[in-house]
Amino acid sequence: MSPAVHGPAVHGPTVDDQTRCVHYRTELDVIAIRFACCGRYYPCHLCHDETADHGSRPWPAGSGHERAVLCGVCRTELTIDGYRGAPSCPRCSAAFNPRCVAHYPTYFE
Repeated sequence: MSPAVHGPAVHGPTVDDQTRCVHYRTELDVIAIRFACCGRYYPCHLCHDETADHGSRPWPAGSGHERAVLCGVCRTELTIDGYRGAPSCPRCSAAFNPRCVAHYPTYFE
């Protein structure tokens, strides 16, 4: 029996308890983003687009203080500023995928 997962719910087609999804599931893909449009966590923009009943929009400039990134390993919620450029989770040291920076404009203005 796997341990209970605590923290916010993650929506979309996840493949494990660490927020990996059908689109991104490498060892480093362990974050979920809380979308500004709905306040719900999804593993990626594709998961949101496929399952939400609305279009996504990025967090506006100046939202760096918002807790909008979830570490899938320890379930810590990070601020946008705390996540951007962080190579790993400040709480559990789980490594983050450095290629996620390519999607920042989708999530953050």
